[in-house]
Amino acid sequence: MWAADRTRTWVLLEGASDVAAIRALRAARGVMPEDEPCVLVAMGGATNIRRHVAALAATAVAGRPPPLRVVGLCDEREAPYFVRALEAHRHALGLPFTPTLETLPDLGFQICRRDLEDELMRALGVDGTRTVLEDLGLGPAFEAFTRQVAWQGRPVLDQLRRFGTTTSGRKELLAGALAGAVAIDSTPPPLAALLASMPVRQGVSDPSV
Repeated sequence: MWAADRTRTWVLLEGASDVAAIRALRAARGVMPEDEPCVLVAMGGATNIRRHVAALAATAVAGRPPPLRVVGLCDEREAPYFVRALEAHRHALGLPFTPTLETLPDLGFQICRRDLEDELMRALGVDGTRTVLEDLGLGPAFEAFTRQVAWQGRPVLDQLRRFGTTTSGRKELLAGALAGAVAIDSTPPPLAALLASMPVRQGVSDPSV
């Protein structure tokens, strides 16, 4: 397990695809990976949040909240895991009030309706998402996928979401590309809120502010 840098903001994300998307959104705002003042943590699944939060809480000085900030992003169906993990370590993390499903966003933990990819695809629309696939050279593969009996006639966004998970590495590739294609003023609300809670390096002005 990593050791927490108590001077930085820690961003707890479900997996590598979420990290790729946040990096792309940050790059659009002038924050390059080599200058990222936040620690983006791919937890390997939302259910792993408890051990990550416990490790951060362990850095707290007895009787004092730790001089670090912890924020994150989760899917709606995974939000209860976040609530329970944060509740268990509320005081060590210096949280000002008890986490609930309703108060998670106020504590810096934003909630995607289905998942991050769905938020990005809805922001881009079907045409915009298919343009991203074409730019990645995945257009023919997607057309072949939609001809599969199990997926014929299904809503296009459902087809697109499932297609993104059919090959190893595709979800991460697609998440970064989708995020890079979203206009700053069209950033989905939960992602915009997370980005607003993340500091930028000195001298960088966030164009979305």
